[in-house]
Amino acid sequence: MLSKEGADFTKVLKRYDIDMQVTLTPEEMAEKMLPTDPVFRKVADQVLHMQFKTVGPTVMEALKERDPLDIINNGLVAGMECVAKLYAEHVYFLPEIMMAAKTMEIGIAIAEKQVPGGRESKGSVVMHAAEGDPHDIGKNIAAVMVRSSGYDVIDMGRDVPIVDFVAKVEEVKPLFASGTALMTTTMSAFPTEAKMLMDKGINIPLMGCGGAVNREYANSYDLGIYSEKAPQTPIIAEKIREGYDWKRIREEWDSIVGGQ
Repeated sequence: MLSKEGADFTKVLKRYDIDMQVTLTPEEMAEKMLPTDPVFRKVADQVLHMQFKTVGPTVMEALKERDPLDIINNGLVAGMECVAKLYAEHVYFLPEIMMAAKTMEIGIAIAEKQVPGGRESKGSVVMHAAEGDPHDIGKNIAAVMVRSSGYDVIDMGRDVPIVDFVAKVEEVKPLFASGTALMTTTMSAFPTEAKMLMDKGINIPLMGCGGAVNREYANSYDLGIYSEKAPQTPIIAEKIREGYDWKRIREEWDSIVGGQ
């Protein structure tokens, strides 16, 4: 009869990549990434740990000592950057992302009231899920991260008709636009959208995202650029804001996204 004595069950019924994925706990991430300034750190910690009930009083207290824009950028956004990293590491998932985003938005709304003229936007971004595609979870996560980085996001939702998307881009004149497709039958919307935009003289990057899209496909049509993961989107956005066009984004993509 077989005996289980001395058996190491830590190596049984365990996903092969779990150790590789979960490399940091939220506490370790806080120690590694959160600001050292105690006021900003306390604010950022509210976002990291999704404390939407107490973030308001924490931000109000911080406003007595720090500039509201600094609280937003060095506290609230810094906390969300940690959340994005934990999501990329497969420690946090969609519920945590959404709760952290809600916490951050509560804090930003309070701090913005103390900024004369309001918080300055870095630019507008139009986001959508392709025509015929009902899947929008990835888009929603990316929208949260782009919005938290200081951009105005016009989220058109899911199953957006091509003509409606092109009309919105023409109306808004955003810094860039993005489309998500989880189905191979819907990703063909992107080259069609790109051609229609170019026919109208609109030459902004059109980011292709989602499970059906890969880098090769996004680079196969003019205007197309690629974001593999939601946390990469605001990183690429910063380069576009610096003046990178879609061709340069393609050429330097590996160095731009770095470790993300």
